[in-house]
Amino acid sequence: MGIFDGWKKHKPKPDFTNVRSGGSSTAAAPASEPPADGDSSPVGSADAQAYYVVAKGDTLSSIASGQYGRASEWGRIYEANRDLIKDPDLIYPGQRLRIP
Repeated sequence: MGIFDGWKKHKPKPDFTNVRSGGSSTAAAPASEPPADGDSSPVGSADAQAYYVVAKGDTLSSIASGQYGRASEWGRIYEANRDLIKDPDLIYPGQRLRIP
């Protein structure tokens, strides 16, 4: 028996395997409200655009995985946002990315 035996009570660790970041940030704006960026295109029109707000810990691969089901599709998001993203390895919480 060591000097630290019994020092900590053993508690089960929480299970976060089903937690996904940024899940609600891709919801479309209600039809009665214009998109937040000032674009006056009605929701549901042919040129309506989906957006994703980057959360802490997100990567282009993780966003692509959530949006398209494949992390390897990250380049689609990068190409659609080249004006916002200078380095695909550097995206920041709060950035609003177009999802093609």
